[in-house]
Amino acid sequence: MRVAIAGGTGLAGGLVADEARARGHDTALLARSTGVDLTTGAGLDDALNGADAVIDVTNVDTLKADASTTFFERATRTLLAGEQRAGVGRHVALSIIGVDRAPFDYYAGKRAQEMAIEVGSVPWTILRAAQFHEFAQQIYATAKAGPLHLAPKMRTQPIAAREVASRLVDLAESPARGGYIELAGPREEELVDMVRRWARARGHRGWIPAIRLPGALGRAQRAGTLLPRDGAEIGSETFAAWLERTSN
Repeated sequence: MRVAIAGGTGLAGGLVADEARARGHDTALLARSTGVDLTTGAGLDDALNGADAVIDVTNVDTLKADASTTFFERATRTLLAGEQRAGVGRHVALSIIGVDRAPFDYYAGKRAQEMAIEVGSVPWTILRAAQFHEFAQQIYATAKAGPLHLAPKMRTQPIAAREVASRLVDLAESPARGGYIELAGPREEELVDMVRRWARARGHRGWIPAIRLPGALGRAQRAGTLLPRDGAEIGSETFAAWLERTSN
């Protein structure tokens, strides 16, 4: 099978590509660095030639609702139109648990992406995943006030990114469901604790204060709105096991 991976050069995309190739599939990476621009469509038709399925793990570096929505709507519509021209059989997209219940800030764009897929003509499946275990590292690197690292208060049930990648390839190999699947890790965690444990494992011994993020999304994060619902699929690797594995 030929699988095109939108956003295939990022964290999730790289893991998806590795998993697909390990299963014997041919892959095409759709990213600006490979000559494909999903906001304009440049290079897209050639990249999708012969593709049986598309896995969309595109991302945008913004927390603003308007910028996120503009990017995801444009990129998703461009991608789906290219898939229709190429005769792609199914579209599998990665989203986030809770975007329908808390469509704020960056999540507004992810919800707009979902709605664009729903009304598109390509058969689809959307995997809503919890935050990756790797989220702790990302927060440590980006949530800062001068030299001080910060840890936002958030309830989450994180999942290993490689487990998400494996499930995305499963879905690309299967008939489209025209619906949503939730995937989370085996236990609930506090993001503050995750960030501090990750930092300690990497040798950081300084104070990492917990902060309450403002606005509707911050409230949703603290309230557990972004936790999986009953019926979600549950992964196997805990944050503690992931931390031990990646710290060695």
